[in-house]
Amino acid sequence: MDARVLDLFGSGNEPSSSRSQVVASNNGKPSGYGLASKKANAKANKKARARFSRSNFKPSNNTPYLPPEAEEGNIEYKLKLVNPTQYRFEHLATQMKWRLQEGKGEAVYQIGVEDNGMLVGLSEEDMRASLKTLHLLAKKVGADISVLRQMEVNEDSDGPRSIAEVLIRKVPDDQQFLDLRVAVLGNVDSGKSTLLGVLTQGELDNGRGRARLNLFRHLHEIQTGRTSSISFEILGFNSKGEVVNYSESRTAEEICESASKMITFIDLAGHHKYLKTTIFGLTSYCPDFAMLVVGANTGIAGTTREHLGLAMALKVPIFIVISKVDLCTRATVERTVRQLERVLKQPGCNKVPMVVANTDDAVTAAQQFAQSPNITPIFTLSSVSGESLDLLKVFFNIIPPLSNSKEQEELMQQLTEFQVDEIYTVPEVGTVVGGTLYSGICREGDDLVVGPTDAGHFHKLTIGSIQRNRSACRVLKAGQAATLALGEFDRTLLRKGMVMVSPEMDPTICWTFEAEVVLLFHSRTFHKGFQVTVHIGNVRQTATVEAMYGKEALRTGEKAEVCFRFIKHPEYLKVGAKLLFREGVTKGIGHVTKLQPLAQYKPSQREEDGA
Repeated sequence: MDARVLDLFGSGNEPSSSRSQVVASNNGKPSGYGLASKKANAKANKKARARFSRSNFKPSNNTPYLPPEAEEGNIEYKLKLVNPTQYRFEHLATQMKWRLQEGKGEAVYQIGVEDNGMLVGLSEEDMRASLKTLHLLAKKVGADISVLRQMEVNEDSDGPRSIAEVLIRKVPDDQQFLDLRVAVLGNVDSGKSTLLGVLTQGELDNGRGRARLNLFRHLHEIQTGRTSSISFEILGFNSKGEVVNYSESRTAEEICESASKMITFIDLAGHHKYLKTTIFGLTSYCPDFAMLVVGANTGIAGTTREHLGLAMALKVPIFIVISKVDLCTRATVERTVRQLERVLKQPGCNKVPMVVANTDDAVTAAQQFAQSPNITPIFTLSSVSGESLDLLKVFFNIIPPLSNSKEQEELMQQLTEFQVDEIYTVPEVGTVVGGTLYSGICREGDDLVVGPTDAGHFHKLTIGSIQRNRSACRVLKAGQAATLALGEFDRTLLRKGMVMVSPEMDPTICWTFEAEVVLLFHSRTFHKGFQVTVHIGNVRQTATVEAMYGKEALRTGEKAEVCFRFIKHPEYLKVGAKLLFREGVTKGIGHVTKLQPLAQYKPSQREEDGA
């Protein structure tokens, strides 16, 4: 994967390519809109092909089908649910609980579909009875249902037959809401902050940036209209799929109480001058998805290509929003779409663009996007006229979390590790830190240690209160972002890049580490003694190249094992962590392969004197 993103960081010309087509099934409808995991889906497809070949089944143009049902994941196929017995009803309720657990509180039921994926369809009467049964099942498990779409199946039958796709949502008992983090990328002046202002405030922009004013954190951002820092905005959806935002003068606490699903937008800077802030937001805040905003009037310009490359290098699934379509003719918008499709299909990306034109496309895009990392939905909208804005909201409402419940449970069994990304001083509260809980569980009153300091030590502290999305929270679980109040703890002892860990943990602190890297772009050669800014998770520090194994120097596109040494203070690192380094136009990616713990490091005479 590393070599594939070379073209995005380099300055080569774009290869021409024909416009992509939406992946479609035999009858022209999008196929495979289930939410099975990638492995399970590939396995299921293989089994399906074998089954069809064994039975000499040849689907005609009028026989659409889905991938066969997977045992894991949050998708369930049901041919019909008409008058089930009490025993069958209890079994179906247990099955629904399992699917909801797999989807972290969300499940999708396909009614009128056989287990092998055949779209058989139901009559109007059977469909009505099946949806009624599904509603009773959801009520029993404490969930809500909403019909995403119904589609007629053209079968040679006595009457019209249809299938229905139903979203079932239930907030887990031990959670306040479902949470997804979306990083917002794009060139300066592409309309990122304005789009977020419209989504979260519920009011359209006036064409002069009024919607973005509530997102800015500094006076110079308001004066220039350009984001220079990382800000967070929230968009909620209730259990019925309705938008919950600030439009009705709600506070953040009220939004959190009303919403069963929360989208947290991480608004990043578009200007090249603030690239280090953008990289920090991508590496530190662990976004589930990235939204690349492109101005329809400018197309791919400035940092657009670089931001796309960063998201790919860090393996963050990305979708694209073309904004400002109200300023352009239809021909200009189509030209921008074609330009994006060419970039996405080139060898550096190998993506499958999928233009979203209606609600049906939005539902399909959300499910295929989560199912396959190669699918890249493209939305065209306007923050001034509101054109196609609802399609993006449908997409956010349906899009599921990428990690499954098993992965989160495994992380929760580990010792507590909280990454410090932000540090504040709040009146009458004291020192507050913001960040992401990487593993374990964190509760109010827990005793943790924070570090490393310049000398490689850790300090004891006690967690006061916890807040998620500006509302109180008693328990924090692995993968969730929050702010923690530390009371009277001395703020001068903290810095970004530190970790708060369980006292039982023996964290590996190091000055020197080795990594396998790929040099994405460099004008000359990359050699020993070169200094770069290294990004590893929430760690951002300058490091010197101490040694290169097997090579004297690196050129663009080459790979090597490199030894780095931090120049300011030691850091807490893990083997296998993704690494990204930069210096001017020099850029590279890789992963940590070996750590040299602090105990093995011999300090210089000057360091000993300073201690």
